[in-house]
Amino acid sequence: MSAPSPTRIAAGMPADCRTRLLELAREADFDTGVRLFNEGGHADRFWIVRSGTVTLDVHVPGRRPAVIERLDAGELVGCSWLFKPYVWRLGADAMTPVRAYEFDAPAVRLLMDADPRLGSAVGAWVADVLAHRLWAARVRLLDLYAPYGSGDRDRL
Repeated sequence: MSAPSPTRIAAGMPADCRTRLLELAREADFDTGVRLFNEGGHADRFWIVRSGTVTLDVHVPGRRPAVIERLDAGELVGCSWLFKPYVWRLGADAMTPVRAYEFDAPAVRLLMDADPRLGSAVGAWVADVLAHRLWAARVRLLDLYAPYGSGDRDRL
């Protein structure tokens, strides 16, 4: 059995920090096909998937958006809320009915400032998620646009 993915909240953050963060959550539901956010929009919230699947995509001029990752239960939807200028760098769609915890980003940033241990835990988790997403985007774009065999599909 493999270790839990550090991109999932249960493996990426200590239990007490998860509990404090989840105190700020509200429940949100999305029907299949709902667009959670668009690349370039204002990133004022984020979600943790409870059930269902969300896809992340990147705009490709003259083509449909390229899906770079599928997110399932326990995974973070949206990282741009943590970094100025708080603008979405990707887009996201609900591929199935999705139940999620939704967070008000400014409130979470205030809590992170007030509680340095929590701030460090959230920051480290988001950094792990971003490192994974950068790698996933690279592999997916190589699969889509590079000569055959350039990507590393087995690692996705």
